[in-house]
Amino acid sequence: MTSSTQTVAQILIEALPYIQRFRGKTIVVKYGGNAMIDDALKESFARDVVMMKAVGMNPVVVHGGGPQINGTLARVGKSTEFIDGLRVTDSETMDVVEMVLGGLVNKEIVNLINSHGGNAVGLTGKDGNMIQAQKISSGKPDVDYGHVGEVASIDSSLVETLEAKGFIPVIAPIGSGKDGATYNINADSVAGALASNLNAEKLVLMTNTSGVLDKQGQLLTGLNASQIEALKQDGTIQGGMMPKVDCGLDAVNDGVKTSHIIDGRVNHALLLEVLTDKGVGTLIRG
Repeated sequence: MTSSTQTVAQILIEALPYIQRFRGKTIVVKYGGNAMIDDALKESFARDVVMMKAVGMNPVVVHGGGPQINGTLARVGKSTEFIDGLRVTDSETMDVVEMVLGGLVNKEIVNLINSHGGNAVGLTGKDGNMIQAQKISSGKPDVDYGHVGEVASIDSSLVETLEAKGFIPVIAPIGSGKDGATYNINADSVAGALASNLNAEKLVLMTNTSGVLDKQGQLLTGLNASQIEALKQDGTIQGGMMPKVDCGLDAVNDGVKTSHIIDGRVNHALLLEVLTDKGVGTLIRG
């Protein structure tokens, strides 16, 4: 046997216990960043999801679409304002957001997965009243974010039905409020809340960074709550990484076995994180 053949065999042997351990388990994946834009990475992601389903896992995909929303708003001549990192979303903007996330982006992901042999079904949080949303308040009398929401509650029964029938749910982070309005919700938050509701084995957040890095730029993994708090206190975890780490930790505290922050710029990052000993990102555990 050639060395390359031996390498392939070793990879398969390494993956076997993880395939056995996670068979029948739900893995919620937040799909975003470069992995949604680069054509090669999109193909890589789709193959990973189909592979996971083929070996008996139950992947559930929650996606973002910020760049696609920005592009569409620019094409229709609609300006965008951000306050405190949140897109101010009036009714016209919400119509565009719903069209892009629930239509263009969602269906592209569904088609991509299906083209590689999967059976994906596209949804928004409005389907089956899956996600009940509530409006986010700025706490400032002169600031109104508009149709920007957060998860109030989730009914995951539709997702569970699709899983049981062999489908791969692909979900756009849009929900309905008690006021009848439609709200755009942060995709990380939706993925985390859904993972908790489904008692998922894993929550995987795909990002444009390697994960949590120490001050020397080395990847940190196997982090628990006390370690995360210490890393926040000494300034190692800061900026945009903080809400992702908090999302992962909240999910673990709510019953998800482990959370993972992985680099979506790496080909087949999802399979490498789930099916190999070393992985490619930061694992958060209870």
